[in-house]
Amino acid sequence: MNRILLTITAAFLSIGAIAQSTWTVDNSHSNVNFTVTHLVVSEVQGKFKTYDGKVVSKTDDFNGAQIDFSVDINSINTDDEGRDKHLRSEDFFNAEKFPKLIFKSTDFKKLDAKNYKLTGDLTVRGVTKKVTYDVTYGGTVKDPWGNTKAGFKLRGTLNRKDYGLNWSKTIEAGGLVVSDEVALLVNLELLKGK
Repeated sequence: MNRILLTITAAFLSIGAIAQSTWTVDNSHSNVNFTVTHLVVSEVQGKFKTYDGKVVSKTDDFNGAQIDFSVDINSINTDDEGRDKHLRSEDFFNAEKFPKLIFKSTDFKKLDAKNYKLTGDLTVRGVTKKVTYDVTYGGTVKDPWGNTKAGFKLRGTLNRKDYGLNWSKTIEAGGLVVSDEVALLVNLELLKGK
């Protein structure tokens, strides 16, 4: 009897192992972007050029998937080297001491065929906060080379001061040089492991 139970348990474990898929970020078809308001009247856009991510899913629809994602702070690019240097400095990210932005999901919930709610722990500059973002699923396809790809888009905001990015100046009219709120737009194309 014990042998039969062990055999059944092993069969279920092997089925679970087969069903689990690991996906990695295809960096050449993805981007990590942000926007801040400058002087109250305009917006400055930027991006991170170097990032890495992994998604482990037990289902084809990604419901409940585990997501790990990191960004190299030194890869920040706002098309202005002086500004990028300032953003890497102690006034903002302090990239020398805290070189990575790290996200680890705690829940990835499917709401309908295209929409998900992503919750997890975001660590910036050594400060970890729980965040929740809306994610849109673009679908899953096979590319011409036989690779399986999936696409997702994340939109959301964060308050930079929650993470110790406190530098600020007030302009004559009373507004801030740089807004506290940062808008995020992350487009990810994932590659399924074979």
